[in-house]
Amino acid sequence: MNRLKNNKLNPTVLSKVLLIILLDVLATAVAFFLGLWFRYDFVFEDISHYFIEGYLSSIGIWCAVTVGVLFLFNLYNCIWVFVGTSEVFRILGAYAVLAVIGVAFHMYGVALPRSSCIIGLILSGIFTLGIRFSYRMIRTLQTKFIHMAHASGMKNVMLIGAGDAGRTLATEFSNSEYIRDNLVCVIDDNPVKVGKRLCGIPIVGTRQDIPTMVERYKISKIIFAIPSASGQTRKEILDICTTTGCEVQMLPGIYQMVNGEVSVSKLRKVDPQDLLGREPIRVNLDEIMDYVSGKVVMVTGGGGSIGSELCRQIAQANPKQLIIFEIYENNAYDIQMELQRTCPELNLEVLIGSVRNTNRVNYVVSHYKPDLVFHAAAHKHVPLMEDSPNEAIKNNVFGTYKMAKAAAKYGVKRFVLISTDKAVNPTNIMGASKRLCEMVVQMMNRQSDTEFVAVRFGNVLGSNGSVIPLFKKQIEAGGPVTVTHPDIIRYFMTIPEAVSLVLQAGYYARGGEIFILDMGEPVKIDTMARNMIRLSGYEPDVDIKVMYTGLRPGEKLYEELLMKEEGLQDTDNKLIHIGKPIVMDDEVFREQLDRLEKACKAEVGNMKDIVAEIVPTYKRKQEV
Repeated sequence: MNRLKNNKLNPTVLSKVLLIILLDVLATAVAFFLGLWFRYDFVFEDISHYFIEGYLSSIGIWCAVTVGVLFLFNLYNCIWVFVGTSEVFRILGAYAVLAVIGVAFHMYGVALPRSSCIIGLILSGIFTLGIRFSYRMIRTLQTKFIHMAHASGMKNVMLIGAGDAGRTLATEFSNSEYIRDNLVCVIDDNPVKVGKRLCGIPIVGTRQDIPTMVERYKISKIIFAIPSASGQTRKEILDICTTTGCEVQMLPGIYQMVNGEVSVSKLRKVDPQDLLGREPIRVNLDEIMDYVSGKVVMVTGGGGSIGSELCRQIAQANPKQLIIFEIYENNAYDIQMELQRTCPELNLEVLIGSVRNTNRVNYVVSHYKPDLVFHAAAHKHVPLMEDSPNEAIKNNVFGTYKMAKAAAKYGVKRFVLISTDKAVNPTNIMGASKRLCEMVVQMMNRQSDTEFVAVRFGNVLGSNGSVIPLFKKQIEAGGPVTVTHPDIIRYFMTIPEAVSLVLQAGYYARGGEIFILDMGEPVKIDTMARNMIRLSGYEPDVDIKVMYTGLRPGEKLYEELLMKEEGLQDTDNKLIHIGKPIVMDDEVFREQLDRLEKACKAEVGNMKDIVAEIVPTYKRKQEV
């Protein structure tokens, strides 16, 4: 009723409601006449004039009563194409009430036989159901005809998952006239469901039957519709799907089911994260809120992949002020516009500047007096830094050193360095420069009241310059997909996971730690590339070639997360570990930094040799 009132000015809605009311009135009148006719064995001449007059005098009132009761049960308030069990129960309830009213009518002298009234009431209920389901039936037949008309260009689809999400999608396949694919079979790991039907579609087997059923039903596309599946289950099933050569799509998360967002239009391509075989990293958001809320927070490199996500998550934690410090104005502008739109109440300051500029860094830190600094500004591209080693040292090492000295000088409470697994036993100048950054913050921690820590993690899925966006572009272009070496492996995490770790580490920080994330098993890049090709509906080396280009300068087959001498201890979050500071002579290290600074300013040609003297674990590629 309320929805009807809200739409009372809508002519389309009113016309549809009036049409249904008219059909109900006609159906009721016809139903009770048929009841009377049936009572006299369908011989109209045998019907008593007394009962004819009784029918004519009472049917108008009864139609009005029927319409009123149906109104009370919200039966003029339905979306016709979606009517289902809820409407059936409401119709049964309405006719139960009408039956009670009908008894009262008959007791007060309605001139109709009791049997004809019972038959009329039953037929009236059937007609009421039929009127409301007829539109759905017409739409379903219309959809079937549309599908038949486009049958030549349609793909056969397999649905994995016969739960609530699968049922919702199966229903949409049946009802939507915009879908140009044909759902032909369902897979579910519950053996009890096998052999039954989901919305008329046969459930043909479990995950082990996927390859066989793909061949039997000539499947071109597979839809994975188990949004609540664990990471391991998802990986196992998707690994089977990759052997079929079918395009694979994923249903979004379970929260979108709750929000009523599950639909075919919400399907997404399989993300490489789905193949990692582990659950997303969870952190204690209350702890993060506790130490960020009400604080002045500064993020250097705030427009980059990690820096911008840091800004997004910090903005949600209600800081007193967020300061974004970024050298690239386009990146700074993008994150500024985004945060102004999504967090209009945020006290945001976006500043352009370089961490290599001592005066600029000192001014910003002294003027804004941040409580927390997250240092994400860095050059990170391994091959490019191999060709420009002096720039890697200027930006990464001395940018960090200048920021760290300013933080100590102007009373920053906590300084968090974004580091990398490439800092462990580095074979490239970028990794060696980040190892020097870790040494800088450990030294600074011993010499000031500021708590300095580093956070070390592996490759970040989807970040600027990472391999995943490159693979996607190469697949979209038809190949080839380039892999440096068939045996190369890497640890992976998502950008939100990496940032959550950084924020959690900031909470755990007591000074001098290097925090390391347990990221599960490393992933073979060649396997990931081939699976991405298969899940895009192509066959590796047949439709899209995989080309091995050779290891790039400074690149190694295996990345490590922890140096042997660092040791390892757990935090309250069992996926975050702490590497103990390495014993080092701070005086000697300061002298080495002075020499290093003079060398990079002089643009020396042997920078890698100088760095190797300072970082004993740095092994240049030709030495490995």
